[in-house]
Amino acid sequence: MAVDKRLLALISYTILAFYANIFGQIHWDMAQARDIDNILSVKDQARVFNENLQFRLDSILPKIMRREGIDLWVVMNLEYNEDPVYMTLVSKPAFNARRLSILVFHDGPKGFKKYNVCWWGQWTCGPLYEDLFTDRTKGGNHQFTVLAEFIEKVNPKKIGINYADHWEYHDSFSHGFGISAHLKEKFERSLKQKHRKRITSAEYLCLGWLETRSPRELSLYHHLCGIGHDLIAEFFSNKVIVPDVTTTDDVKWWIRQRITDLGLRTWFHPTFYVIRSPKDSVLYGTEDTVIRRGDVLHCDVGLSYLGISSDMQHNAYVCRIGEKMPPKGLITLYNKGNRVQEIMLTEFQKGKKGNDILKSCLEKSKSEGINAKIYTHPVGFYGHGAGMTVGMWDKQDGVPGTGEHPLYPNTVYAIEFGVKASVPEWDNKEVYLGFEDQGVFTESGANFVDGYPRQFYLIK
Repeated sequence: MAVDKRLLALISYTILAFYANIFGQIHWDMAQARDIDNILSVKDQARVFNENLQFRLDSILPKIMRREGIDLWVVMNLEYNEDPVYMTLVSKPAFNARRLSILVFHDGPKGFKKYNVCWWGQWTCGPLYEDLFTDRTKGGNHQFTVLAEFIEKVNPKKIGINYADHWEYHDSFSHGFGISAHLKEKFERSLKQKHRKRITSAEYLCLGWLETRSPRELSLYHHLCGIGHDLIAEFFSNKVIVPDVTTTDDVKWWIRQRITDLGLRTWFHPTFYVIRSPKDSVLYGTEDTVIRRGDVLHCDVGLSYLGISSDMQHNAYVCRIGEKMPPKGLITLYNKGNRVQEIMLTEFQKGKKGNDILKSCLEKSKSEGINAKIYTHPVGFYGHGAGMTVGMWDKQDGVPGTGEHPLYPNTVYAIEFGVKASVPEWDNKEVYLGFEDQGVFTESGANFVDGYPRQFYLIK
């Protein structure tokens, strides 16, 4: 069914207006909508993904290519050795490339065009692409000939392919290095010398494509984070945890099974561990994995759904018998974590580089007596997504590469960090508490996508 472009535009503006209205103050409250009960069927997931892909290809990609000064972008890969961006560019229900698969994006005098150069035809990538390879009597090796002839015809100024032209650092959060040495060589040899000289790195084009969210994706992120919050509330409860019976491993696999049963995918095996008082550590031993009364519980869970991913770390406390709240020292530490979240969202400002945000956040935290470590990363199609990075675990002085990447609107981040302080009720033991949830940045500012708890979950 054809979609009215005016209706799509109206929906987009409505979504953006919604986010503009909530950004006056930090959005702490998590939705009570039970998103976990409204997960789409596989068929509908494919439909939503494909509709969103069409918008992204026609509305987002041309702007990114123009920003990066690339008028022709070539993405090529072999089956089971896919470029990290390839599956973000093709329609569902594709699971992988087919033999040698080549996509071409050309921004020329006749407008923005999308082409498929594959012997197997359009079904490998979906109906959004026009086939350049049409003569099926010729073998797959002819694909490079067809591509070279097309490049000769359109005569682009810059030809982007997915490799890095620098060696100063290894940056894991751009995903712009996907072309194999084998295909890069074959492609270059197929071109005339004048076109070889126009080949350039498309690393930052890949980064821009992967980090930028459509208006619809901003709305879908609210749904995805709602699912994540519903899931965490389920296992941080007596429904799943029986103190002095349930083990941390039991909970990890319960989470994994629950995600699978929901028809969703986790992009890493859930993390779930105990933070324990010194006295209880002596009592139960360092190898004990049973969840005990008086324990702090920490989880790290990530979901992938509708072409976007989440990454969340929340904390719970297992009350002792007769206890209604955690020790005051733990509450104070938790409040410090909430304060760092406030600082970070305030420091997310358009055009500001990740390393500058890192520095200002650490300085402000320190000035308030908070010992923080920050390692915030983008999320999107991948959980460890492409885009601006604000610190890494081992890089608190700044991150080369994406730490120098500016903050662009319509991007989503895992606001991830930890705070450390001594807890008086625990013999002044230093406790490190991790926090993580999705923050969204638009022209109106930064906020949580679906809130964040202001206190520990309580298990009684």
